Amino acid sequence: MNGEAFENWFLGILPRLKDNSVVVLDNAPYHSRKLEKISNSSFKKSEIQDWLRAKNMPFDTFMLKLQLQDLVKQHRAKYDKYIVDEMAKAHNKMVLRLPPYHCELNPIELIWADIKNFVAEHNTTFKLSDMKELFNLALQRVTPEKWLKCVKHVQEKVEVAMWELDNIIERYIEPLISTSMMTALLVKNIDVVKHICIITFCAPLTFNHLY
Repeated sequence: MNGEAFENWFLGILPRLKDNSVVVLDNAPYHSRKLEKISNSSFKKSEIQDWLRAKNMPFDTFMLKLQLQDLVKQHRAKYDKYIVDEMAKAHNKMVLRLPPYHCELNPIELIWADIKNFVAEHNTTFKLSDMKELFNLALQRVTPEKWLKCVKHVQEKVEVAMWELDNIIERYIEPLISTSMMTALLVKNIDVVKHICIITFCAPLTFNHLY
């Protein structure tokens, strides 16, 4: 699979989807071709200048490369787009991308696991032609009801578990961060802290003495 092949297939799928449908994709390279190459640190200074000129962005010729890169960063989001995202938008659809390294949020992983298990369970000849036939049989078993079941599993089980994990992490990490920040603040202002301690502990003695 490559980007061009996927985009051609995707273009044929889009008209079959209802308006405002959400297409969930992972970040596989063939899903993630950019609409245009955005200027980055590997660009020569002259190439960055050419990119800025093409976007009608004013800059001073004496600006350093680092300054030009900062200028690009200010406008990067406007031009940093995926081809398939724009294709979907043109057909009144939206692409939702899964976070990297979180394949468990993709229902298709459950479908693929079911297909592979079916093929492995019924594969007795180990011939390529027979495996292909088993694969097609497994695909026929993937019904809309099975898809819905997998989607619900991700929504009601996996996502909920991740939210709970986030809450647990926040509950235990936040106090550590607060303690660490307080320690850093005390170390930074150690002279002030010493002065406060002296006043706190000496004041009662002085008071008793005066009394």
